[in-house]
Parts: sequence; C-alpha cells; structure tokens
Amino acid sequence: MERAAKNFDVFFLEEPVQVGNDTVDRASWTKQPSGVTVVTPHVRAGAVPDDVTAAQGKVLDEILAGRAGDAVFWYYTPMALPFSEHVEPSLIVYDCMDELSAFRGAPPALVSLEEELFRRADLVFTGGQSLFEAKRGRHPSVHAFASSIDRAHFAVARASSAQEPEDQADIARPRIGFFGVVDERMNLDLVAAVAAERPSWQLVMIGPVVKIDPASLPQAPNIHWLGQKSYKELPAYMAGWQAGFMPFAINESTRFISPTKTPEFLAAGLPVVSTPITDVIRPYGRDGLVEIAGTADEVVAALDRLLAGPPDGWLARVDAHLATISWDRTFGAMLALMQGVLAKDGIPQTVPPHLDREGAAYV
Repeated sequence: MERAAKNFDVFFLEEPVQVGNDTVDRASWTKQPSGVTVVTPHVRAGAVPDDVTAAQGKVLDEILAGRAGDAVFWYYTPMALPFSEHVEPSLIVYDCMDELSAFRGAPPALVSLEEELFRRADLVFTGGQSLFEAKRGRHPSVHAFASSIDRAHFAVARASSAQEPEDQADIARPRIGFFGVVDERMNLDLVAAVAAERPSWQLVMIGPVVKIDPASLPQAPNIHWLGQKSYKELPAYMAGWQAGFMPFAINESTRFISPTKTPEFLAAGLPVVSTPITDVIRPYGRDGLVEIAGTADEVVAALDRLLAGPPDGWLARVDAHLATISWDRTFGAMLALMQGVLAKDGIPQTVPPHLDREGAAYV
C-alpha cells in the first residue's frame, strides 16, 4: 500500500472500534508519513452487527464522495463485502493472505462471503505457493505472491553497532529469537521442550498474544516473553540473537501460511530453524537456506549445528536469493496485472507502470 501511495490516493479502511455511547457514528482519519490514509470507523458501544455494517458503508461512501478517477477495491478479507457490495468499483482485487476460515474464531459467514468475493473479483493474489495451489481452481485469474522483504530495514541487524534494547540487554546468550503473533499457530509444547532440553539457551519471544490464554504460555527461566514491539524496533532485537526459531504448529491454521518472517530472519543474517511448513520447505529448506525440524530433538540438533556456525557459503546463498525478491518487485508485478485488466475494460492506461494518474482510490 505504501508503494501504491506514491501515485494513488490510498485509504486503508480499518475494522471499526467501539467508543462510548455517542449517538452519532464517526471515523478517525490519519494520514501516515507513507501517504496512506488510515480510516477507522467509530461505532457506539453495544452496536448490533447491522448497525456496524451500516456505519462502515457510510464511511466508505465518505471516502469515495467527490473523487474522480478509477476506484480500486483491494480486499484483505471477505468480511468487508457486506458494507461495500453496493459500490461498483473499476477493479476488485482479493488479496488472499491466509486461509482465514481455518483460524480460531472465524465467522461462520466467511466461507460463503469468500465464494461471493471470488465471483466478483477481477484478480486474486495469494500470499504463497501452497495457498495458490488451493485457490487456483476457484477463479480464472489467481496469482501467487510469496512473502517478500524490506531487505535494507532488516539488514541493520547485521551491524554490530545496533543498540541493545533495554529489556533484552540483561538476557544471557546464546539467544534464539522469534517475532510474530503468538496464537494457535504456535506450537507451545515445542517451545517448552526445546527450552527444557537446552536450559543454557535463551528463547526470546516477541509479539502480541491473541486468541489464546496468556496463562497457557510455557514459563521457564530461559523463556522470555517480551510482548509486542514495533516494526521499527525489530532489527535492534534481532541484532542480539544468534539464531531464529519458527515453532509453528502443524494444523489447519498453518497449512497454507507463507511466513514473511522467513526472509526477514535471513535479511538480518540469522540462521533459522522452522517446523515443516510447506512454503518454508519450498524454497528455503529445499535450497539449504533454512533448517527444517519437526520434533524438539530435531530442533535442538539443528540449532546445535547452526550455533556452531552456519554452513560454508550459506550467507552468500542467502543474499543471492534475497536479491531476487523485494516489495517493489511484488507491487510492480501486481500493478502490471491490474493495468492489464483496466486496459481490457477500456480504461486508458497512458503511463504504465508509474501510475501518474490522479484520483484513484484503494480501499
């Protein structure tokens, strides 16, 4: 979205928040330094679902009011359909990042709404190869876009001059790190078992705990739950780690994930061990960039090897792979597909791929 904002008016419509008992619904509009405007609808506390949907639709209409040019609706979830289906944009993109219906607490309507979104969408992007393979039969134009990388941002972790964060400074080494959402996708038993097998290793776990009881997190002197950190802060933490750990559970919620943290660990120069997630095995495990391990004993053995030193030539192979991916390339490829659809529909595309047209809206 930041890349789109260089030439488009980009509005990121957040899920609504409940605020007080005001009788008038409203929204907050925040223009980010990137150029993206984040719009957050506010609804009355206790508002019923139909009222929430109506409030979201009203905010959407406010975004579009008086704007010339092509409106592009970019959906991250089918749950946005009920408040947006009354609008006919020039282009609909369904950016399918996960199999959302497999997540804990998924709304019952999600499956039928996704079917409707497939029917309406002009393009479907998937967040990885395995998800592409699962979805490609449901739409005539499905395209895989695996997780990419802001290489320069995470490469800061390779510099020895990175300042140690205060809440990590007193943690002993070696440190094995994780960052990301802590939810049903994490194998907590595996985390506990690895910590028990190597009490001298320090497991540094960064990220918010959602949809699971925080009391279920394994506790041990060498497991450190540091909570949520900003994207900007992550390289400073990673600079103090000796290896990365991706302890994903193998279940329905992880069947199609393509973890963005895989190339981010590698850009930071960290060797990493992951459980056998399909989109990590292909290509990272296959190409010898990431160690794949399924059991605690296998994880410990792999980390023992990596802490002794990664294989010869490993970092050079990592950098050769990272040189082939970037968010600029990803958005450029997405943009070319979008322009192709718009041109086919008779909407002039005079200066591809730079988007020097004014007034387009992303939602």
